[in-house]
Amino acid sequence: MAKQQTFADKAKAKKKDVGISVKLIKTVKTAKGSFKFNEKFVKLDDISKVSELK
Repeated sequence: MAKQQTFADKAKAKKKDVGISVKLIKTVKTAKGSFKFNEKFVKLDDISKVSELK
């Protein structure tokens, strides 16, 4: 049997993500007075919107 799908067909089928992923790190002060760091990835449409994150 012949292959039904080639690698080129698979590559065309994948969708590209629109936007950019940014790692957001927030600091949180605990009750003891030390700091914790919370990290998460955020997807943005435009890199200029980084300053709007809170």
